[in-house]
Amino acid sequence: MQKIINLENTRIAFANKSSKQLRKSRILFKIISNDGLVRIAKPVTNFLLRIHFPLEPILKNTVFNHFCGGETIQECKTTVNNLFKNGGVYSILDYSVEGKNEEYFFDDTLETLLRIIDFAKHSAAVPFLVFKPTGMGRPEIYEKVSSNVELTENELVEWETIKKRYDIICRNTAATGHLKVMIDAEESWMQRAVDELVEGMMMKYNKDRAVVFTTLQMYRWDRLSYLKHLHDHGTQHGIKIGVKLVRGAYMEMERERAMQNDYESPICQDKASTDLNFNNAVFYSLKNLDVFELYIGTHNELSCQVLMKDMVEKGIQTNDNRIWFGQLYGMSDHISFNLAENGYNTSKYLPFGAVRDVIPYLLRRAEENTSIGNQTTRELSLLDKEIKRRSTKKTL
Repeated sequence: MQKIINLENTRIAFANKSSKQLRKSRILFKIISNDGLVRIAKPVTNFLLRIHFPLEPILKNTVFNHFCGGETIQECKTTVNNLFKNGGVYSILDYSVEGKNEEYFFDDTLETLLRIIDFAKHSAAVPFLVFKPTGMGRPEIYEKVSSNVELTENELVEWETIKKRYDIICRNTAATGHLKVMIDAEESWMQRAVDELVEGMMMKYNKDRAVVFTTLQMYRWDRLSYLKHLHDHGTQHGIKIGVKLVRGAYMEMERERAMQNDYESPICQDKASTDLNFNNAVFYSLKNLDVFELYIGTHNELSCQVLMKDMVEKGIQTNDNRIWFGQLYGMSDHISFNLAENGYNTSKYLPFGAVRDVIPYLLRRAEENTSIGNQTTRELSLLDKEIKRRSTKKTL
């Protein structure tokens, strides 16, 4: 009988890292834990790039190497193989170039995703691919469609092109026979358009298995009811529903916009409400595994324990292919590797892209680290624990 596991075994968590790597990680998280430094990082970085300061080598050897798998798919192979062979952890290649709104960029992103599919279909270590909706088209188009604002003739062409890009990705993913694609969530004012698009892709490609996964940000108080809508939709049409549950990444932006535009904030009142919403979504999904396949993206140990406990109570095997855990590369190794060690399907989001192009992602990641309650403190305490364990072992 499986049991709830301890996620704090640092020997397992950091088995793939040398003591030198641990000390380097500790310095990095120490820097990230400084709110003042993180706040000035964005303007300083942008200024240095504008004056052509050779910043890329510095970033590549520090924050990039810690949080990213490489600059290309080929460079990611070493990390993918290391995670899988030495830790039993799967990888999800995440093309993390952000903030570009030109058609050439959307076409480039599509081509990159097709190359990921080509790589992943031959690799047992890569079960999913992922993309951001704004990697397929301009945010303004999603916002207009979500708000039922009439599109111009050119915008209608853009929207049709966006839909075609989604279809190409989902069709090629389905054709592999085993790969799945997760479509990230966006801000609430764009999300209705994304939801409608993704539901359309599910209708087309999720008849026999969950090929297409949507993402629900559970800090939104309306997402549990949307999850139930998806369940009804899946039951009614005889399709599988792939769902990734996360807490959410745009809280401050969402609340600020709601206040400025005088509408009710879509965000839960507090963290406790978000946690309850998240856990209830986990329970609901697990209760309806005849329709759902579930991926939980979380750095919260308690959320993982909640899911494991419910799996035990329902007699669900640890390696049931309908249930996945996921964390970001470079964070929460204590969760990822301890879960994998005990047979749970566990993956790391592995960002990649040219250093200069991934800088917006890295800056956002640093900002999110400071806003996630005690995240960097937690990382530091676990690193300290393992460094101490190794030094104690040496002296014995």
